[in-house]
Amino acid sequence: MLRRFLDLPPDSVPKTVFFAVSVCLVASVIVSATAVSLRPIQAVNAQKDKQINILEVAGIYNPDAEVIEAFRAVEPHVLDLDAGRFTEAFDPAHFDDRAAADDPETSVALDADPAGIGRQARYVIAYVLRDDDGAIDKVILPVHGYGLWSTLYGFIAVEEDGNTIYGLQFYDHAETPGLGGEVDNPRWTAQWRGKKLTDEQGRLSITVAKQTPAAGEEFHVDALSGATLTARGVDNLVRFWMGEQGYGPFLGHLGAGEI
Repeated sequence: MLRRFLDLPPDSVPKTVFFAVSVCLVASVIVSATAVSLRPIQAVNAQKDKQINILEVAGIYNPDAEVIEAFRAVEPHVLDLDAGRFTEAFDPAHFDDRAAADDPETSVALDADPAGIGRQARYVIAYVLRDDDGAIDKVILPVHGYGLWSTLYGFIAVEEDGNTIYGLQFYDHAETPGLGGEVDNPRWTAQWRGKKLTDEQGRLSITVAKQTPAAGEEFHVDALSGATLTARGVDNLVRFWMGEQGYGPFLGHLGAGEI
């Protein structure tokens, strides 16, 4: 049978099919091997990009400095959302926020789900930046929620009073470039600095909207032009995570100097 196959003309159907299948198999093996070999590099680059975003939202990123060295100034802690305090139940060096959100042991299904995340991890990694005296200067908290086309993942930096936003930054999303994708435009994210989360009565008042809310300008971030649903998603996710279902209890302890 092999001899009969070899004796066939080069342009015969069997040889054409054999050649096409062989090329596909070889190409798939090469692509798969390349993907597997590059996976560790991709993981390192993703981790580096995440660290850069944390440094940027904390206001200490220097593009001329080594990221690993600069990141030593940031303390990772696992935060128990129910207790509103740090916990030593998990090692922050090996804790995965996203995996925790999918694990029934470390997450809960949400009934009230304005951020559109489905399940919420009960433990997350928070990052602490201290001043020269060792006191907490800022806390960087992970946030995520659904926009128009995708889940947006980012960080919000809150100052030591537990109520003043230092910055907001997204590092992973698939919103429309030029519209919802402007969530990572520095000109838009700069609006967040100095905004307040709650009013004097302790009511969560931070708002992303076209018009200034009744609470006042210090609680207002102007919505993205032409990206109503993305802006609404950001508003929902920030209010969710900064409220009682999210970091509210922790921020209360932080503002009272109990962290």
